[in-house]
Amino acid sequence: MPYATLVECPQPSYGSGRPSDNLKAAVIRADRYEPQINEMLSDFALHYQTTVLPARSGKPRDKALVEGAVNILYNRVYAPLRNQLFHRLEELNAVILERVDAHNQILFSGKEYSRRTRFEAYEQVHLSPVHTSIYQIKHYLVARVQKNCHVLLSEDKHYYNVPYRYAGKRVRLIFTQYTVEIYAHYERIAIHQRDRSKYHYSTTKDHLPNTQQWVTDWNPASFIRWAGRIGAQTQRTVEVVLGSRAHPKQAYKSCQGILSLEKKVGVDRLERACERALCYQSVSYKVIRSILERGLDSLPESTPNLIATAHENIRGSAACQ
Repeated sequence: MPYATLVECPQPSYGSGRPSDNLKAAVIRADRYEPQINEMLSDFALHYQTTVLPARSGKPRDKALVEGAVNILYNRVYAPLRNQLFHRLEELNAVILERVDAHNQILFSGKEYSRRTRFEAYEQVHLSPVHTSIYQIKHYLVARVQKNCHVLLSEDKHYYNVPYRYAGKRVRLIFTQYTVEIYAHYERIAIHQRDRSKYHYSTTKDHLPNTQQWVTDWNPASFIRWAGRIGAQTQRTVEVVLGSRAHPKQAYKSCQGILSLEKKVGVDRLERACERALCYQSVSYKVIRSILERGLDSLPESTPNLIATAHENIRGSAACQ
């Protein structure tokens, strides 16, 4: 359906009005009295301030006239372009528009008028005014708001936030190429510019409760300063965690978890746990928490025994010469 709607979108502006059409894909479920209309096309019609009225049931006998007109247009417009190469969509559309204009100026066989003159004389006056803005195709998604007041747009793997009172509730996302709107019970509760950065967050500060609004001020420097006030080992640990991710924002929660351990175990234990984790070359919140839970931070540092043990099966370096 998106491709069909793309074809529909530019057409109302070509003839300076809104025409009628009979698109089979517009009807999802046929019914003589209450047919179900495709939601995307319904929104398309709403944008252009027109309506969708399904054609009469049965097999209309006048459909062949329309198919014949489409065939003529295809032969005069698309067929001559089949061997040409276009590098941009705008270039192709411009050439198509030129050929369509030329096609409409051709006189009918044995007549003194063209499609353009007939249209301007008899049909254009019956068209409604065209909408000034181009319709943007909308996509729909239902998702649940997470506890952090954000909802995931799975297509982009990007998170958008909503007012905190909707945490845990199901909402509907309506998104276009440029915007993301979020609705709850037919009420729009948030709107964002679409961002295709994977695993990133788009956050409006006013949507967060007062106790969480400080989170929007997070940045690598703030975490490093926080860790530096605890100690050198903790600061080095946070720097390693921030540098281990493709984007620092992906490490913010891990850094927050590490730094929050200070309140539970104190500065000294956290410093020793971070030092041991750095020695392991395995630095993460889970590793440091495990070190503290198992009391490994209290164990003395041991130097590995690098002297080979004498044994009758050990031949020494001379055997390898």
